[in-house]
Amino acid sequence: MLNSKRNLLSVALASAITLSANAAQAQTVDQDAKAKAEATDLDTITVTGIRRGIESAISVKRDSTSIVEAISAEDIGKLPDVSIAESIARLPGLAAQRVAGRAQVISVRGLSPDFATTLLNGREMVSTGDNRSVEFDQYPSELISGVTVYKTPDAGLVGQGLSGTLDMQTVRPLSYSERVIAVSGRYQKNSLGEAAGEDPYGSRINFSYVDKFADNTIGLAIGISHSEMSKQENQVGLYEPWQALGGNDWRPGVAAGTYYSDGIKALRRTGNAKRDGVMATLQFRPNNSWTSTLDAFYTKAKEYDTANQMEIHLGDYNGNYGKLAVTDVVVNDNGSFVSGVAHNVYPLVRGMYNNREDTIKALGWKNEFAFGEVRVVADVSWSKAERDELNLENNLQLLPAPMLDSVSLNFAGGSFPQFTPGRDYSDYTKLYLTNTIYGSGYGKTPHVDDELKGFKLSANFPVPEGFTWFSDFDIGVNYADRSKDKTQAEGNINLGAQGDTSIAADLQYKPVNLGFAGAGYIPAWNVPAAVGRYMLFNPTTTESYLIPKQWTVDEKITTTYLRANISTQIGSIPVRGNVGIQAQYADQSSRSNYWDSSQGVGNEVVPINEGEKYLDFLPSLNLAFELPAENTVRFALARQVARPRVDELRASMEFGMDTTQGKPGASGGNPHLRPWIANAVDLSWEKYFGNKAYVAAAVFYKDLKSYIYTEKRDGYDFTDQVAEWLKVDTNEAQLQAPAQMLGYHTAPFNGTGGSLRGAELTASLPLDLFADALRGFGVVASASFNDSDIMIKPDPATTSSVGSEPIMLPGLSKRVYNFTAYYENNGFEVRLNQRKRSDFIGEIGNFNGARTLRYVKGENVLDAQVGYSFGDGTAMKGLSLFLQASNLTNSKYETYAGTKDRPLETVEWGRTYQVGVNYKF
Repeated sequence: MLNSKRNLLSVALASAITLSANAAQAQTVDQDAKAKAEATDLDTITVTGIRRGIESAISVKRDSTSIVEAISAEDIGKLPDVSIAESIARLPGLAAQRVAGRAQVISVRGLSPDFATTLLNGREMVSTGDNRSVEFDQYPSELISGVTVYKTPDAGLVGQGLSGTLDMQTVRPLSYSERVIAVSGRYQKNSLGEAAGEDPYGSRINFSYVDKFADNTIGLAIGISHSEMSKQENQVGLYEPWQALGGNDWRPGVAAGTYYSDGIKALRRTGNAKRDGVMATLQFRPNNSWTSTLDAFYTKAKEYDTANQMEIHLGDYNGNYGKLAVTDVVVNDNGSFVSGVAHNVYPLVRGMYNNREDTIKALGWKNEFAFGEVRVVADVSWSKAERDELNLENNLQLLPAPMLDSVSLNFAGGSFPQFTPGRDYSDYTKLYLTNTIYGSGYGKTPHVDDELKGFKLSANFPVPEGFTWFSDFDIGVNYADRSKDKTQAEGNINLGAQGDTSIAADLQYKPVNLGFAGAGYIPAWNVPAAVGRYMLFNPTTTESYLIPKQWTVDEKITTTYLRANISTQIGSIPVRGNVGIQAQYADQSSRSNYWDSSQGVGNEVVPINEGEKYLDFLPSLNLAFELPAENTVRFALARQVARPRVDELRASMEFGMDTTQGKPGASGGNPHLRPWIANAVDLSWEKYFGNKAYVAAAVFYKDLKSYIYTEKRDGYDFTDQVAEWLKVDTNEAQLQAPAQMLGYHTAPFNGTGGSLRGAELTASLPLDLFADALRGFGVVASASFNDSDIMIKPDPATTSSVGSEPIMLPGLSKRVYNFTAYYENNGFEVRLNQRKRSDFIGEIGNFNGARTLRYVKGENVLDAQVGYSFGDGTAMKGLSLFLQASNLTNSKYETYAGTKDRPLETVEWGRTYQVGVNYKF
């Protein structure tokens, strides 16, 4: 029964495709002629609203020589979703991972975001994180006119990814026939309600202006977006790892061999996210021989949040105040601890504060020249991202110590794991900032800079006579110079001179309710103000364990390409496409330091600067066969690459010498990494009904020749580090064996890959294709099925959550479904969107600032929108109103350790309701 439910959408899609194919075969020549005549008549009809966006996207897909997916704004400033990532995630073969309740990163065709690249107007973008992956919620959807996802590359696509390339586009003002001025506003509310002084409300205001001047030779587009969104979250988290207990009463009262977690926390997170975005495009076209386009993009995001949480260590550590005892233990058939009562625990009440500011700036200047039949394009670009972050924690306990407690536990007690303490923790006057079992506090101030400069020069030439297969060819060169820096100062937050203290009433908010976890009320307070009044925080980068956390990675990528564009016929079948080759020359390096305590005071920090140079050749072929009755068959071959994660290219390491064997060893990054490489083949069939509708079926296969694994390997060259170590005379005297230059390194390395394969079914159908009575109704649906034989060795830093055995590809959901049903007629529109994906391994950031992998339960997210647009014949022409609800089913984000009866995080972000108005002059 379950399988039937899972496959219902795919069965429906397959049926729609079959019905459409049968209908196409049944058409007669007369009917074809009639359809063409009707299509000609339809060209005079102005399509608006939902249909406009759908038909524009269909046109992009149909006209492309590559296999692509596209979304298009229904009107200026009117992409339907809150985040551009939510719109992208509805496309076939794509899936989103939610962060803080918002779709933020995108997986393409079952591969993690690491394998895709993101462009803005054809230019690669910087990122505010440690890696290349763009956080899409930093790009206001109102400033984006459309997105094209290239599933197959061509030689001229610079900055391409291995799984796909996502190109976000802003408006081109000279393409507009008239002036457009549009304003919009939204007001929103989160269903979780007010907590800790933060209300659940938010707002968004947007303004767009497009116009042409000087006899239509100058075009100007400006977009401004401002948003403030409430951050609300309920969460229960269990410690990792879930481990099989040893003997000798390891956790007294729990039998040996039971899988058990050593701690649990429940939190209510509240905060605010503010974002300002500006887009501007200036075009100049004095004649048909020259078009100059200047693009500018700016976005600044400021967000803060505080997690007010209760946390209990269940691992027999309470500050040495006696032994843990667990009674009434229940263990399930899988050997996992389910419930019991933990005695002699010492709960904490904690305040975890995060403040983050991100800024992205981008400029691009593109000039297109025509010299007779030759076209030349010169494009220069620059983008920069900065991230400043502040993480603070306060730790409170009941005093006088020890105030031990007995806590009832039930990890299968409902929608959240449950724990109920015996004592009351709601009175802030009885909770003290003190040196708890986790200290009094800890803080960090990470900073990231990412800068990318690029220049591209390309030319298009007609082919000489006699080349009947080709219409023209392109040659080009692109140079990209990227530098990413990270620093991370950290330190303990110690008590001030006053010693142990409760937090004063003027710093207290209204207590938060952890009743969803069974824990009751706890205080909530102003964490940064408490640190400022009662504590001392002096973050530093000079401690030995922090030295490797500061690094710089530089990349200089020179890409040259040759592409021949195909336009021919094979028999009676028109064929278009391209064939070409791209050469990527990479010069990568990294600068950092490592700590060598043997070097003497003042000399312990030793610089390291290493890198790699290499050349990759990437051939590609795209063919589109135009069959009768608007059928298109596409075939593509390509060699694809994805550059390594930036943080994995860091040169930083923790180095040491085994004096008994004379062997060096270290752990860290690897600036010698090569890219992921795959050979790919794609085949698709698409049936179009003009630009109104289409159905499609596609299959793909990727043979990954190289994959990047983090593992411990012997034979790494430590010549420079050993030479530096041997400069200290006392070091050489310690050696019991001759010093070796090669040793063990735990770091990312290139290894063998495997295969990834998948199938995609898609249908975009207005239902009046089947019956006039259904005019205005329509559906857009897709089902994707992915599989891989690649099993990767998990990073040793993540084995606590995913285990030490090989795991499936991160980001790979074996099934992804998207469904949109809509109705649009006489200005009235209703839209229902559902996106669903099966379990996958996701990536999150932990408190140490490192990425951690988690098994993530599949999601089922439902959104709805209803609106009305006043027509041309009314006094309120140009005005549209709408009501939107996101995450209607209150779908949670849930992670687990290997099996679902061993939960890690259970997160609820609630439903979001929006009411809005758009006005177009």
